[in-house]
Amino acid sequence: MHETSNDLRQLQDLLDRSFASMGEHMRSIITPDRRISAEELATHLTGMRLLSLATVTRDGRPRNAPVDGFFFRGAWWFGSAPHSLRMRHIRERPDVSATHLEGESLGIIVHGRAEIVDQETEPFKAFFASTAEIYGDWWPKQMADWREEWGEPAPYARIEAERMHVFTSREQLGLPPLPDGEAQAR
Repeated sequence: MHETSNDLRQLQDLLDRSFASMGEHMRSIITPDRRISAEELATHLTGMRLLSLATVTRDGRPRNAPVDGFFFRGAWWFGSAPHSLRMRHIRERPDVSATHLEGESLGIIVHGRAEIVDQETEPFKAFFASTAEIYGDWWPKQMADWREEWGEPAPYARIEAERMHVFTSREQLGLPPLPDGEAQAR
């Protein structure tokens, strides 16, 4: 887990705002007892997690494809080739939706804007170091090989979430049940 206490506060605020904004149908699925705290979520989402990422074509048609997703500092990050349709869509229309599912034990739906991250910044350098922890020593060489092949670095983006809906089966995820009354307060 790489989240700071401030990251966790912001993530919890996002989860609470998203829960409060749900419609009747979604409230029937994501009931208070199926919620998860920001800290529990960040603790669980370590390593690479497949995201199904949706972008939009110039004429408004959705395009959905998997990406290697990384939950880092309370946000989803992902990369692609600089010449990919996904990155072209994001450069032109940054609104995205993404879903991560672990069977029926955990589901995360995020809506927001993908921001391509400048690789010279400290946030990117910290993110890159975290991916090297996951992939090991070959990762920096792989990134250098892609840069040579493509003539530019592989771009990475972070989803600036406007909404993040999360549901869980606490038991299936190995989390303790919420104490009586706490589910109502969340």
